[in-house]
Amino acid sequence: MKAITSLTALVLGASLAATALAQDTTTQTPPPAEAGAGAAAAVEPAATPGAAAGKTDAPVEMTEGQTTLPNGMDITPVTQENGRWYNAEGIPTFKIDGKVVDFATFNGFRRYHAECHVCHGPDGEGSTYAPALKNSVLRMDYYQFQEVVASGRQGTNSVMPAFGTNKNVWCYVDDIYVYLLAHGTGEIGRGRPAERGEKTDEYKAQEESCMSM
Repeated sequence: MKAITSLTALVLGASLAATALAQDTTTQTPPPAEAGAGAAAAVEPAATPGAAAGKTDAPVEMTEGQTTLPNGMDITPVTQENGRWYNAEGIPTFKIDGKVVDFATFNGFRRYHAECHVCHGPDGEGSTYAPALKNSVLRMDYYQFQEVVASGRQGTNSVMPAFGTNKNVWCYVDDIYVYLLAHGTGEIGRGRPAERGEKTDEYKAQEESCMSM
């Protein structure tokens, strides 16, 4: 049975994530104080015109029907468990049937815009002080993404707080991830997905279990 990676393991791996995600230290404009608890969040420096090719939030070109990301991950959905879709390696991914997105991806849109958009911009498009996550997730390793979300990251002139104890984020971290994947690959556009799949009983059970811990 698949489950969200334990917070303990993620905290222990935080140093690995910081090393793996290290990059240029371009000065960034800090977010306004009124932006909220998530203000100053930045998994990595924001994209700028002429960004170096190695930057993980630089724009990504995806061809129609392409299923392999720049990070080497195949996003083809293979199995469904707990109401979420996974690829052949057991990593969360999205599934779109016509115009209908799976429930987890739809919920990822909702959760992202409840907790993350203040710093990272609507639809993961980035801002002046935080990167475009819709691009970052196409290059970052899934486990690095989890580690940084759980433990936060201290950078030059930017700080991303740790969200590992925030259940409104951590219980839905995989949903946020697959939403960003779907948008980053161009499979869904900006804004709220028009049609969504049903919320399964298995999804509800997993959600209740995480929120009650």
